[in-house]
Amino acid sequence: MTPAARTAAEAGLVSCEICRLLTRPAEPVEPGHCPRCGAKLELRHHHSIQYTWALVVAAAICYIPANALPILVTTTLSSPEEDTIMSGVLLLYRTGSWYLALVVLVASVMVPLGKLVALTYLLVTVQRGSITSNHERTRLYRMVEFIGRWSMLDVFVDTFTVALVQLQPLMSVEPGPGVVFFAAVVVLTMLAAESFDPRLIWDASTQREDRHG
Repeated sequence: MTPAARTAAEAGLVSCEICRLLTRPAEPVEPGHCPRCGAKLELRHHHSIQYTWALVVAAAICYIPANALPILVTTTLSSPEEDTIMSGVLLLYRTGSWYLALVVLVASVMVPLGKLVALTYLLVTVQRGSITSNHERTRLYRMVEFIGRWSMLDVFVDTFTVALVQLQPLMSVEPGPGVVFFAAVVVLTMLAAESFDPRLIWDASTQREDRHG
């Protein structure tokens, strides 16, 4: 039978969050600094679960007005028109730009919602002490962290549109209040992913082995 792989914590090592160097901490309570990049070492992020829950809940609250409030306000000679994310998706689809509608739908609706669901799943399983699917949960966290870098696509498109379409007094485009909430969702989910410590995923397995060892 193949022996189970040891974690860095079991080997008495700590990983640098910046350069990923595995090193031995100076003291168990105060690990010190990384000998390669000088960053402060932490065995675990303090209050990681509490901070991540707070950020996820705040992002979930902002997600509702981000989709309900207008994200663009177009003013013409006739009357101003307000467009939410979903109305913009429907408009693009009806005008034949289904590929752009799909991009906006995925980037502005499905991705933020998927990040919230994924982070909630990680938090719940860590708090329940789950020892299954550790590799899959770690991959899920890395995916959430990677996608967060591209989550400002909708805000960028709105800003570009506002700067491009300014034909006053005939026509003007201004960002709506939904942009603020959407940007808040993006920033809060990125911060939540950063505050979550993925090493907590493996701690439950280590603790279970210690109890039965």
